[in-house]
Amino acid sequence: MTGIKQQLLDYIDNHQYEYLTISHQIHQRPELGNEEIFASRTLIDQLTQHDFEVKKGIAGHGTGFIARYESERPGPTIGYLAEYDALPGLGHACGHNIIGTASVLAGIALKQVIDQLGGTVIVLGCPAEEGGENGSAKASYVKEGVIDELDVALMIHPGNETYRTIDTLAVDVLDIKFYGKSAHASEKAYEARNALDAMIAYFNGVAQLRQHIEQDQRVHGVILDGGQAANIIPDYTHARFYTRALTRKALNHLTERVGEIARGAAIQTGCDYEFEPIQNGVNEFVKAPLLDDLFEHYAREMGEEVSDEDFGYGSTDTGNVSHIVPTIHPHIKIGSRNLVGHTHRFREAAISAHGDQALLRGAKIIALMGMNLIEDPQLLEAIRTEYQHIKGTTK
Repeated sequence: MTGIKQQLLDYIDNHQYEYLTISHQIHQRPELGNEEIFASRTLIDQLTQHDFEVKKGIAGHGTGFIARYESERPGPTIGYLAEYDALPGLGHACGHNIIGTASVLAGIALKQVIDQLGGTVIVLGCPAEEGGENGSAKASYVKEGVIDELDVALMIHPGNETYRTIDTLAVDVLDIKFYGKSAHASEKAYEARNALDAMIAYFNGVAQLRQHIEQDQRVHGVILDGGQAANIIPDYTHARFYTRALTRKALNHLTERVGEIARGAAIQTGCDYEFEPIQNGVNEFVKAPLLDDLFEHYAREMGEEVSDEDFGYGSTDTGNVSHIVPTIHPHIKIGSRNLVGHTHRFREAAISAHGDQALLRGAKIIALMGMNLIEDPQLLEAIRTEYQHIKGTTK
């Protein structure tokens, strides 16, 4: 083990209590997307104490930040993606307290040795990964060119097993609203235009569409406002829907079809309608196998058993980043095999002893990856070459 590597690992071991405390504090004060004031400030304060230059309020996201430490020697720019938003009603049931803290810890650990290695380390504070109004900040960062200066983007996500980056689905998050005319449901219903009828027609239309979409595509939603009283014909209804597909191109077509169903439901019932996204569109993941090989190497070195099972499909705005630079989004085990994300059990696992150990191991893994990529320019170039080939063949 090189002296530089040992120095990096020693920093994490010697400061583990400090960072586990940060993770638990963020967990205890869950904040929704673009409202992560405490989490963002806590992570920024930690980075500032270690001489990172921090810019706040990035690409229209008030709780976003860019933290940078640049050595005086030339070298690549290693990026770490920090997430720290929580879920409505569930708190940190996706473990973003682990993700944000691990990325900050990895960045600061790499900073301890980067003056000897050369290059730059950047930690990107990325709000609203879970979506919502103006959600998926990483997509905003891509649009604003924030990602362009990175050579790689690294992060690690808690899960029920440790595994490499898997395929993800592109996703659009849409609001559907119908506007009708209200009336008493018994006296003059003939004068009304029933916005709930429009919404039900829309749901039925989507249900009929599902037979005719690709097996890997998804359309799902809920009614957020369906009316207030049974004896009042609703003049307003509101639903939120997700559309998902394997590629952005396929998703654009699917979302267009779902929009046509909304238009048809409005015509059918004599209502007006709105159909529009509430957040950035999320793209599918462009994987970088050589970069994941490096993750697997250090994961095994840290004692993790890396699974190669099929874990299905999810969605993440890290997919947007992966269209710009080689990126990983692997998982690290924080609990039992039957642990499921976005549940109360997962929330508790995110501050369990196993979760704490995963945070520290995860930070070591991605910090060592950054060190290796700086030390081995040929490996970094091979990753870039492979990535450009894969990106070119997946258009």
